[in-house]
Amino acid sequence: MSETVRIKQLGGDEEFGAYVARPEGEAKAAIIVIQEIFGVNAGIRRKCDLLAEDGYLAVAPDLFWPLEPGIELDPDIEPEFQKALDLMGKFDQDQGVRDIEATIKWARNQGCGKVGAVGYCLGGRLAFMTAARTDSDATVGYYAVGVDNLLREKHAIARPLMLHIPTEDGFVDKDTQKAMHDGLDDHPKVTLHDYEGMDHGFATQFGKRRHDECADLADRRTKEFFAEHLG
Repeated sequence: MSETVRIKQLGGDEEFGAYVARPEGEAKAAIIVIQEIFGVNAGIRRKCDLLAEDGYLAVAPDLFWPLEPGIELDPDIEPEFQKALDLMGKFDQDQGVRDIEATIKWARNQGCGKVGAVGYCLGGRLAFMTAARTDSDATVGYYAVGVDNLLREKHAIARPLMLHIPTEDGFVDKDTQKAMHDGLDDHPKVTLHDYEGMDHGFATQFGKRRHDECADLADRRTKEFFAEHLG
């Protein structure tokens, strides 16, 4: 069952929308699904639906609401891709993490004892920030961008974090990938997985960026990670 709910921002009176997919029975935990730069589009909603089928309460907050509430873009359509890049440039990432934190609190208030998060692209970067700045019980980031300039926050990661890294990511060069490994390989709470030859977006639910075999491998690792840490 899916619905759209309103979540109150932290320290303010405004609310933002979130797509919610509920499991048939009692949720074993909640997972916050953090959008790409394309908004809470069909692919992100499908990620939520699949998590609900696995027994989780899945929630995808509309993080671009201060810029354009309800935006949905298709990465395979060039003008929409360019608009997404423009929105990313205007997006306040610190506010985005606070909205993720508000969503985590909302999920806990739904009766979920444990709450995790999974993010893609921009959401992968926000997943790293979420692991460092919130009480998310377990967090996963796919093709996170710009993590090299977030490594100063790694000391704050106290709960498990998994990052999926495509080695031919057009938005994350080899030097950045090396910095991620150098900075995180020995972190007791962080696990990194490389996907040889893969490009950014390989695990997208729909569209030409998807690579079925590697997407299935990454998603299986994510599923096992959440089963272990969210129980």
